[in-house]
Amino acid sequence: MLLAYIDEIGETGAFIARDHERFNTSPAFGYAGFVVPAAHARSFGAEFDRQKRTLFRTELAQAQHPGRWERKGASIFRPDTLQRHPEQIRVFAGLVRRLRSAGGALFYYADEKPVGTPKQTALDTDARETSAMREALNRLARHAETQDANLMVIIDQVNEKTRAARLPAMYEHILGRAADHPEMRRIIELPMHVDSRLSANIQFADWLAACATRAVEYQLLRESPYGWVTTCRELEALRGAFTHESKLHLRHRSVDDFHHSELFRPQRPLHPDGALGANVPHAIARRIMAAAERSHAGGLTTTGC
Repeated sequence: MLLAYIDEIGETGAFIARDHERFNTSPAFGYAGFVVPAAHARSFGAEFDRQKRTLFRTELAQAQHPGRWERKGASIFRPDTLQRHPEQIRVFAGLVRRLRSAGGALFYYADEKPVGTPKQTALDTDARETSAMREALNRLARHAETQDANLMVIIDQVNEKTRAARLPAMYEHILGRAADHPEMRRIIELPMHVDSRLSANIQFADWLAACATRAVEYQLLRESPYGWVTTCRELEALRGAFTHESKLHLRHRSVDDFHHSELFRPQRPLHPDGALGANVPHAIARRIMAAAERSHAGGLTTTGC
């Protein structure tokens, strides 16, 4: 039996550019985390908890409920983490090595977003979330098939309204796809939602999703302060650690999608000159931003690029 723990890469909203006033959060959306044999899930969670308590002992000593205290991955993978808190990256890399030694693997799947406002891109956030979840489940099931193992998927808890909306769609997808794709039968139960404050393994999935989010941004955007996640010596532990099914799906690009550890290579095929290259050509991006600003200011109808 395998257990997969996953959390979100980015968020489902619209994106234009990192320096845009409103639509600046993430150029892609998806899921990332890890897969571990069930026999090692408890011991790995205990090791994560031990390392967290050592690394953040000062914060834990001040916490009202130390057993429910967590450090979010977004707070670890900051532009200046390598300079200010290299010990956090060393602990993260050590946990990746520990997971691999237990027969586990890392995982990600994300879709690049179209660039523009919600109106310009006809954004449906529910459809974006559903599509990414379906593809993540498909790829996790294929990994389980290669390991000749059954699988349970565990996701960070969401509010009850969102959970109730997700479950029927996931149920329909898993059962409906199984007729033509027997590997879906490897998923033996609907994905479970667990409060990250109570699950060390979900907390580590959050760290991995944050790390993958930074790598996605580095690969997609013209300017990114997160190139260090692809060049840091400690993070060499990530190379070869991902399932073969891991993927960043690009939107209308002239280069191939990113697979398994390719997301963390320092060379950027979308802009190989390093300083140039962009999520979209610079002139087009600026036109989109200008149109969005006019729409926001005056309620004008905008058009896509």
